Amino acid sequence: MKKYAEMSRQELEEEIVALKAQYKKYQEMDLNLNMARGKPCREQLDLSMGLMDALNSEADLSCEDGTDCRNYGVLTGIDEAKVLIGAMMENKPENIIIYGNSSLNVMYDTVSRAYTHGIMGNTPWCKLDKVKFLCPVPGYDRHFAITEYFGIEMINVDMTPEGPDMDKVEELVSSDESIKGIWCVPKYSNPQGYSYSDDTVRRFARLKPAAKDFRIFWDNAYGIHHLYDNNQDYLIEILEECKKAGNPDMVYKFASTSKITFPGSGIAALATSLNNLDDIKAQLSNQTIGHDKVNQLRHVRFFGNIENMKAHMRKHADIIRPKFEAVLEILDRDLTPCGIGDWTKPNGGYFISFDAPEGCAKAIVDRAKKAGVTMTNAGATYPYKKDPHDSNIRIAPTYPSLSDLRTAMDIFTVCVRLTAAQKMLEAMAE
Repeated sequence: MKKYAEMSRQELEEEIVALKAQYKKYQEMDLNLNMARGKPCREQLDLSMGLMDALNSEADLSCEDGTDCRNYGVLTGIDEAKVLIGAMMENKPENIIIYGNSSLNVMYDTVSRAYTHGIMGNTPWCKLDKVKFLCPVPGYDRHFAITEYFGIEMINVDMTPEGPDMDKVEELVSSDESIKGIWCVPKYSNPQGYSYSDDTVRRFARLKPAAKDFRIFWDNAYGIHHLYDNNQDYLIEILEECKKAGNPDMVYKFASTSKITFPGSGIAALATSLNNLDDIKAQLSNQTIGHDKVNQLRHVRFFGNIENMKAHMRKHADIIRPKFEAVLEILDRDLTPCGIGDWTKPNGGYFISFDAPEGCAKAIVDRAKKAGVTMTNAGATYPYKKDPHDSNIRIAPTYPSLSDLRTAMDIFTVCVRLTAAQKMLEAMAE
């Protein structure tokens, strides 16, 4: 088959006719397939049903130090949970606060606290004329939603396979005091599945921000979410690097068990310096007497140690790996011969990033929806939902069954080819 860019006008017209016929057949199937969000599938959730048996009415609900998990207290989380989650996050227990079920909620609270009360004695952001955040793009839509909600100006920074464009990050952070933070998903990033290189992490740690209260929001959501045993990305630990570089307070590191156990009933955590912890605890003590210690204990009893947690994640990988491979197989089968589109091939995480020809993403997603396939809205991976190239589409393979996923991807590639062919035909007429 010829690449679309090599086709004549007549060949493109014939291709469009054939693709429209395929598309119509899919529409007539009256499908309802959803790939809009990176949700675990039922089989993944079933892996954690043992959580429901880890504690019962006869169980001893006391911690090793004698704390009764049914009662009030223990603001920063039980010690056993700090040890387990600390091993998952590669941080010391004393640098960790255990929260409720959502790391996104912790990130929101962290921005809100800085906005209303400031960070470590600095001016609250709400009293400043301008507050800005750097946003690696494509990136995570829910990060961008938080900063947009608070009226914080977001500045795009291009992502590369090594991480954000660090030349740009360094330039902006060092020259503009109104830049107060940067969003990061450093391992198996959302949506590309990139992991930051050693050099990128070290450059982050050595930043010289103009703002004293600049913070790196390090959302390590996929720290142990590998797809393969023998091909895993490695990430340098950021808190330790910041300490070595003389910037111990510059990072907030977030994680949770949301895609390890139950997303609605997991535990979240923040790791940071002792100075930052003291600042956070001063606010947290007014917000809560303590988070759900019974759930923290349940997770500790269920896993026991980090090795059991990693074994649990290998079971997750066995379920979702065939789905990722199916997506990549269909993209390669249907689009590589046409010479259209680019996509990532991650070793872990929850997403594959697809870049359509410029100006096509919204039309592709809309066309897919009309054929029964719901995807993340085009533009969602950029601040203000504005992709300047109208190109990026996030593919979330985990939730559908493998057979449904294959059907959805068959439809998706037809939509890509049809939209791209029409775009090329229009360009010929100009």
